[in-house]
Amino acid sequence: MTNPNPYPDLPQNHLLKQAFEGSARAHALIEALQDFLHGELAELAQMHGIDHEHSPDKSLLRKVWQRSHALGFYGMTLPQSMGGEALSVLDQVLIKEAIYASGSPFAPHVLGELSGPPRIGALVRKATPLQMEQFILPVARAEKSICFALTETEAGSDAGALQTQARLEGDSYVLSGAKRFISGSPFADFAVLMASTAPADSGQREISAFFVDLHAPGVEIRCGYKTMAGQSHTGDILLDQVRVPAAQRIGEPGRGLALALGRITVNRLLHCPAMLGLAQVALCDARDYALQRRQFGRSIADFQALQHMLADMATQWMAARALMLQTARALDAGIDARAQASMSKLFCSEAAFGIADKAVQIHGGEGIVQGRRVEFLFRMLRMYRVLTGTSEIQRNTIAKELLSVPGAQHA
Repeated sequence: MTNPNPYPDLPQNHLLKQAFEGSARAHALIEALQDFLHGELAELAQMHGIDHEHSPDKSLLRKVWQRSHALGFYGMTLPQSMGGEALSVLDQVLIKEAIYASGSPFAPHVLGELSGPPRIGALVRKATPLQMEQFILPVARAEKSICFALTETEAGSDAGALQTQARLEGDSYVLSGAKRFISGSPFADFAVLMASTAPADSGQREISAFFVDLHAPGVEIRCGYKTMAGQSHTGDILLDQVRVPAAQRIGEPGRGLALALGRITVNRLLHCPAMLGLAQVALCDARDYALQRRQFGRSIADFQALQHMLADMATQWMAARALMLQTARALDAGIDARAQASMSKLFCSEAAFGIADKAVQIHGGEGIVQGRRVEFLFRMLRMYRVLTGTSEIQRNTIAKELLSVPGAQHA
């Protein structure tokens, strides 16, 4: 099937036009999503003054979630039994890329990436009927929002080094500790929260997962800081003797970290279409600016130095996208693609930031002024080199996979 240009910012005859490799259903969803993003959501953003620098509040986000749910987009990543689309990884990648390539400030919220169905889809098989009714279904219906709380001040790359404690007392756990840099927490109702259930001072690592009501006594959300991208989607969760019914523990005790890391390969890959969608916006903005800006009596696009920059940007984008799509195909084929997913996350994040960097350079003085989209994209794409595992952690994973080949000799 030929791609009918799901990225309106690119002319049909542009170098980046490619054959559409996904399913017919994904193709139809992308077309419908483009109408939503460039129609209703564009009007909503203009009406409320929402852009990349000015985040929507929770009440406005809830309207977006509920409208997306009504149109059939919000829960598309859920299992079919819950009304999901049963999309392949390749389809998910293509859909997410199209959403972010739209340039919409609502891009992270259309599918509820920070606070909705993508946070719970993998938990359906582990959840009890009570947990389904109390936590998962309200999120799936866009009635409630949820975040994923793992990171702490001393537990980032070393995910098992959690200090938050969950002590069993009767039929409840008592949770105390602090979670740091939790995406979606400022507007979440619930958290899937990881805590240590090992005996205090035992030195053991036993991580368990819990559904936590963020409105419960003893819970405080601190979100008075912004990331370098200027947004306030991130906050800290403080827990002071919070009583959580044992029925809200997810799965078996000590299996929380396995649950958290169970979909890490797919999740790492699914960050790549966001990066490349944003990088595509930066590339288009740089190209358009180069064609419009005149110096020395002609368009700056006539200067070979800028032509080479644009050529490098387009080549890096194409190479990163090819790696991303190949990894998606591998996952759909059932291949253990941990190394490939880390390669994709590493290469896409570095390439996307490089594209944004060159886009700023092409814009010159205009590119370093806050309010210019390329300046925001520079900051946003710099963050992706840290999020969901730093570039250094990705290299560790790749090296570990390479050196674990049977028969390899280790020093």
